Amino acid sequence: MNITKKKLGLKDYSLVFKEMVNFTTNRDAHTKDEVWLVEHPSVFTQGKHGKPEHLINAHNIPVIQTDRGGQITYHGPGQAVIYFLLDIKRLGLGAKKLVSLIEQACSNVLKIYNIDTHLIDGAHGIYVKNKKIASLGLRVKQGKTYHGIAINVNMDLNPFSFINPCGYSGLEMCQVSDFKDNISIQKIQDEYFEELIKLLKSI
Repeated sequence: MNITKKKLGLKDYSLVFKEMVNFTTNRDAHTKDEVWLVEHPSVFTQGKHGKPEHLINAHNIPVIQTDRGGQITYHGPGQAVIYFLLDIKRLGLGAKKLVSLIEQACSNVLKIYNIDTHLIDGAHGIYVKNKKIASLGLRVKQGKTYHGIAINVNMDLNPFSFINPCGYSGLEMCQVSDFKDNISIQKIQDEYFEELIKLLKSI
């Protein structure tokens, strides 16, 4: 499985969004797939069909309009963000199957730390006892994907209360540090990448 792993560190959301769009627009049939591991300074991102009423009060945090699916969410330091720049046509995957693999990889990683997760019908993402630990949003353009998953590891969850996360009023969030101490986001990202590769190889 020839997928390049890129570690971007802490990087402004707008810049990474622009780079994802450029990469996807300019790639050709021979371009290698990439998975980007990144962390963002505080930002709210609004999905393509996001409803403005789900932003309660931005509290001076920037709000960026984006082209992924889903509603509004929050990114901030201490969150493991993983972006999938994949040619799913070439991989022989449909969008639904990819979403399922993305969710499965997250569940498998959290299981390493004895964190039992579940899904909720019609509400993409990963949950622990009905609290959301990971949010998911993708864009598929001509069989190519970008955007991805954000796993809460050790962050300030308070800004999630300034919005209806992913369009759900009163949805509670949780994070890895609620269950396990001293886990770095880099460790979660690296384990996630390994897990995803393993699942892609098995299809």
